[in-house]
Amino acid sequence: MTLYSRRRFLEDSMLATTAAALAAGAPAVLAAEERRPTKSANERLSVAVVGVRGQGNSHLGAYSNPKSGHNTEVTYICDADEAIGRKRVEETAKRQGRAPKYVPDLRQVFDDPSVDVVSTATPNHWHALVAIWAMQAGKDVYVEKPVSHNVSEGRRIVETARRHQRICQTGTQCRSMGGTIEAIEFVKAGKIGEVKLARGLCYKSRGSIGPKGSYEVPKTVDYNLWLGPAPMKPPARRQFHYDWHWFWDYGCGDLGNQGIHQMDIARWGLGLNTLSQRVVSYGGRFGYEDAGETANTQMIVHDFGDKTLVFEVRGLPTEPLRGAKVGVIFEGAEGFVVLTSYEGGAAFDRDGKLTTTFHAGGDHFGNFLSAVRSRRSEDLHADIEEGHLSSALCHLGNISYRLGEQTPLAEMAGRLNGYAQASEDFQRFADHLKTNGVPDTTLGRLGAALRFDPAAETFVGNSAADALLTREYRAPFVVPAAGQV
Repeated sequence: MTLYSRRRFLEDSMLATTAAALAAGAPAVLAAEERRPTKSANERLSVAVVGVRGQGNSHLGAYSNPKSGHNTEVTYICDADEAIGRKRVEETAKRQGRAPKYVPDLRQVFDDPSVDVVSTATPNHWHALVAIWAMQAGKDVYVEKPVSHNVSEGRRIVETARRHQRICQTGTQCRSMGGTIEAIEFVKAGKIGEVKLARGLCYKSRGSIGPKGSYEVPKTVDYNLWLGPAPMKPPARRQFHYDWHWFWDYGCGDLGNQGIHQMDIARWGLGLNTLSQRVVSYGGRFGYEDAGETANTQMIVHDFGDKTLVFEVRGLPTEPLRGAKVGVIFEGAEGFVVLTSYEGGAAFDRDGKLTTTFHAGGDHFGNFLSAVRSRRSEDLHADIEEGHLSSALCHLGNISYRLGEQTPLAEMAGRLNGYAQASEDFQRFADHLKTNGVPDTTLGRLGAALRFDPAAETFVGNSAADALLTREYRAPFVVPAAGQV
């Protein structure tokens, strides 16, 4: 055995509150000699899907569709909400002709050596632990974006994949879309001249989620298992599912929800394979007062030295920028490229004349499964390290924001002098809020201007910022420390 002694997990849903549960710890881990041999392209892969309410349902469709050509079968469905889990079992059985087994606790999945692949779309705070425990147990993993809830978790997933020689794909499916691939190649080939600035956009209207309170957990949810690493406290939101995105204990705001896709494309097109050297963010939760904690309007500027990545989140009604609402804009010396969908976009010259269009789909799950069979992580379009870097850029922006000071909007511009790009974009930010009836006397959050060491993946001289690179974990749902995966 490697890290843990092999045993069946305790099925008591209150395991976190008992001494026996704490002793149970993480799932069983298979030593290398115990792992089953690699399956050939002609052998069916057994897949467990963990977290199946929203995006996880698309995972089920990909793995259980006989017409997909994936040669996979969903053998387990795992969800902390039993009503959702059992509903998905029935739906999946109709597609593939055989019912998968429903289990509420993911460790039951990891304890079964017949499972080849774990594919997960849980809330963000569970992503890292699902991926790490699954790979320690000898499974290959497809993990949704953002791959982590904090920077340290992402690096630990990469470390686990490399140590245990597992295939781990990130759920940024634009990496497999032919139109997006063509557009990125176009940018990198210099077709719009030198590109020093990329702008990611997440313009998605988000209304109030209702007043903050202490709400009941749905009766079909095992709340201990749903919380996992997060602290044990009652839900503060009216809608239990989905609205967790707007709370720091579980989500990362729309920057890490939708925006991670566009952050990833922007970094990809700029050819950046490290984290930034400086970051600053400003914004707030404007237009209403509700239970949400994360920003609904946010600007993030990442300084990479010779290149800059700007990200904009707008949750209030807004007009598109150069035709894009959820997309990426690459600003070149001789033109610009605008990606307006997951499958492509268009290129324009300096005068705004259309020169080239890009549009083609792809199969991100298929790419993952091909790499599972080849055992070559380099075959992946979105290897876990790519996912870690792009997710971490989102986390760094949120760290700056969270460490910021409440500041009247009217005073923000004068305090951004050290960041030319942030200061330049501020007027557009302010005009957007004014259009939505937000007065300039309103308090927003002016984030801390932070220096970062990309090699060490720590902040420079800022212990408060470093503390937000990880979190306190609720035992036994603990992400291993560096070197202990």
